Amino acid sequence: MKKKKVWFNCLKAFLKIFIRKPKFVYLQDKPDKSSIILGNHVGAKAPLSYELYFDCSFRIWGTHEMNDGLKSVYKYLSEVYFYQKKHINKFFSKLISIIAAPLANLFYKGLQLIPTYRDYRLRKSIKESVEVLKEGQNVIIFPEDSSDGYHDNLKSFFSGYMLLARQCYKNGLDVKIYLSYFVKEKRTFVMDKPIRYSEILKMNKSDKEISKMFCDRTNQLRNYIK
Repeated sequence: MKKKKVWFNCLKAFLKIFIRKPKFVYLQDKPDKSSIILGNHVGAKAPLSYELYFDCSFRIWGTHEMNDGLKSVYKYLSEVYFYQKKHINKFFSKLISIIAAPLANLFYKGLQLIPTYRDYRLRKSIKESVEVLKEGQNVIIFPEDSSDGYHDNLKSFFSGYMLLARQCYKNGLDVKIYLSYFVKEKRTFVMDKPIRYSEILKMNKSDKEISKMFCDRTNQLRNYIK
C-alpha cells in the first residue's frame, strides 16, 4: 500500500480551504475494507470530495488519459471533459484547459489513480484493482455513461466493475459492493447497504441486467436526502 506524497497532502490541505466538507450518510454500515464503491460522477465534484474527505483507504478508477502526462491531460480536458461532457464551446474549452491542465496533471500524479482503458489493456486495470482490494483498500468506480454529459438522473452504468468483482471472487475474495449517490445541492453522499458478489451470483442475471438494477437503485438514493 503506497502512501500519498507529502506534497500531495499539502495540496489537498490547500484545496480544503475552498471546498467544503460534504456529509456522508450511510443506510447501513460504512465501508471498512476490500469493497467496491459505485457512484455518480457529478463532473469533478464527487471524485474530489472523496479524495479530500472520505476517511477510508481507497483508490479511484479513472480514464487513463488523465494519467498519461500533461499533453494527454490537456487533450482530454479540451476535447472531452469540457467540450463533450460539460458542453462548453470549443474555444472556451481550449482556453480553460490551458489553465486547468497543469493543475489537473499535478493533482492526478499524486492521486494514485487506477487508469482504465477501453481496450485489452483493461486487464491491467483489473489486475491492479484485485491487488488493491486484497491489500484491504477499497476501490471507487464511477460507472455512469457520461458520453453526452453528467446527469442528475443517471441513464445507465457500464459494467466493468462486474469484471473486477468476478476476478476477485476467482481469487477467493467475495467483495462487498456499495452504491452511492452524491447530492450536489446538499453536498451529501448517500451510501446504500452493501451487497456481496456471491449474493449477486444467486440472482442469475446478466451483467447488463445487474447494471440496470444498480443504476436505478443509485438514482433512488437521492430520495433519502430532502
